[in-house]
Amino acid sequence: MLFSTPTGELSEKIGIEKSVQILIDAGFPCIDISMFNMQDFPFVDGYKEIAYKIRAMADSKGVIFNQAHAPFGGGIVNYTKNLVPKFPQSMEVCRILGVKCIVVHPLQVIPYYNHEEEMFEKNMEFYSQLVPLAKEYGVKIGIENMWQRHLVTNRICDDVCAPPEELCRYFDTLNERFPGVFTVCLDIGHVALCGREPEDAIYTLGSRIGALHVHDVDYIDDLHTLPGVGKLKWDRICKALADIDYRGEFTLEANSFFDGFDIELYPIVAKFAKDVTEYLTKKIEGYRNNK
Repeated sequence: MLFSTPTGELSEKIGIEKSVQILIDAGFPCIDISMFNMQDFPFVDGYKEIAYKIRAMADSKGVIFNQAHAPFGGGIVNYTKNLVPKFPQSMEVCRILGVKCIVVHPLQVIPYYNHEEEMFEKNMEFYSQLVPLAKEYGVKIGIENMWQRHLVTNRICDDVCAPPEELCRYFDTLNERFPGVFTVCLDIGHVALCGREPEDAIYTLGSRIGALHVHDVDYIDDLHTLPGVGKLKWDRICKALADIDYRGEFTLEANSFFDGFDIELYPIVAKFAKDVTEYLTKKIEGYRNNK
């Protein structure tokens, strides 16, 4: 099983080229390209040249760019008015890099409770409008399960696609209308933050899952840290992925694990993250082979 990790906060601190080089040197066979905000390289002058350069760096070592994350955040108005118009540029970078799946957050509103059907209809319209772009640039759109904070308690609670059954509904509806354009990107940590076990969500979603965001949490905060640091039950998660015969990449999204380390230690941290991720993929394959 192939595995990957995002450029994420690494690129914000040391630049995209150094980040890619560190991840290549660490031994990651795939890289997930982050386009979280407007400071990332796809939104600066000369972005095409940068994309071709890092593609050449990866190609020379047999590394692929498997996944990407479209810009997000700032509330629904900022998202729709300022970030979504940059999606063509994001998808153009995906085409240059050879990325096959770009994760696109759904529209979100606060509070989500009692607005489920309203947001379903809005998101069907939102994702439908992205279909021509996805076809033009040859990428699938990954739908991710989200969370938000309760207005009174400030605790994390359900948001769009948090219930696995709702995520199934989103994918099934879009896939029926636009076959082959969408997939599910299951965020393992987000599942747990909303009070569910990731392995249960995996069984519910089954073959709909085409991409993953893999990170550990403590069931309280969105830590985005390395598996084993939080409280998720990775043995059960790996077995569930094997049981549904998941064949996509195992994409680590433990961006925050780097935060406590000096930049000089990033190569060592990246290598350790690679070893942990590879260990988990081998565990999945072990369960698959023993079925």
